[in-house]
Amino acid sequence: MAALLPHLPKRIRLTPSSSTQWICRTCQQRRAFTPSSTALQTQPPPRPSQDDNKTTHFGYETISSTLKASRVGAVFSSVASNYDTMNDLMSLGIHRIWKDNFVRGLNPGIRGERKEGQRILDIAGGTGDIAQRMLDHATLVNDDKRTHVTISDINPEMLAEGRKRFGNSPYRLAKRVDFLEANAEDLSAIESGSIDLYTVAFGIRNFTHKDVALREAFRVLKPGGVFACLEFTPQLSNPVLNGIYKRWSFGAIPLIGQVVAGDRDSYQYLVESIERFPSQGEFRDMIREAGFLIPGRNGVDEEGERMGVGQGWEDLSLGIAAIHKGVKPV
Repeated sequence: MAALLPHLPKRIRLTPSSSTQWICRTCQQRRAFTPSSTALQTQPPPRPSQDDNKTTHFGYETISSTLKASRVGAVFSSVASNYDTMNDLMSLGIHRIWKDNFVRGLNPGIRGERKEGQRILDIAGGTGDIAQRMLDHATLVNDDKRTHVTISDINPEMLAEGRKRFGNSPYRLAKRVDFLEANAEDLSAIESGSIDLYTVAFGIRNFTHKDVALREAFRVLKPGGVFACLEFTPQLSNPVLNGIYKRWSFGAIPLIGQVVAGDRDSYQYLVESIERFPSQGEFRDMIREAGFLIPGRNGVDEEGERMGVGQGWEDLSLGIAAIHKGVKPV
């Protein structure tokens, strides 16, 4: 299996516990049941409309949109100190391969003589692992010692973990990294047209209004700037593998959260938030609707798209995660 990892990074999930939760569509109350493999492969409750400004989803719950930011904040405050460890346990360390692939494909940094490097904004960057990879790649691969990363997160506890990561590192001493506590839906602290590369890894599914965040990404990027997102997907195309994946997700992750972090509920939410995220095609269309050009989409007809040609995203590990990109028109 280890020999396959470089070629097929996988996110694996475990068997569900003997009792889990579901939402009664009629009364909207949580019910306990003993899941079967058939039940786990059924679709989650319908997602609220993206245009609904009064309610939104928090995992499988429907809540007031004004409450979501605080509810998500409480989750990440709870998991912040164990976040990287938990990611390793939940994915058997393979999230690191996904992130390496994500950064390598973006190729941050600029070779040659230039007075200024790239300006990168890493949204929901909390613990700083993507920013660290960006700066390492720019410095070691492209010999660029000027590229700068702003790590932005709505959660102060997650940012505190990022500050610990960088500590007195050369990047921080050289003022190549800084931190911003901000909501991705309101980046008023960032000047319009000032960012070369906007990244968000495993964070956008937690946003209350993803369309608003995408428009803010469009605003802050320079013409020709790139939006890049690494995120889990709700369904695998292969139904057998999808069933195994769901059993791992709903069984193992909350259990690991309970054992390692003493917090089952937060990790139950993390699993449910993946289920409620748009499919690859739906999210690609949201990026396009925000004004971005989608790489690989030009000249592709419906038949070509069904064959996977120019689909506008890159699947990882059979579609467990995906990389999406958009380019702001020049």
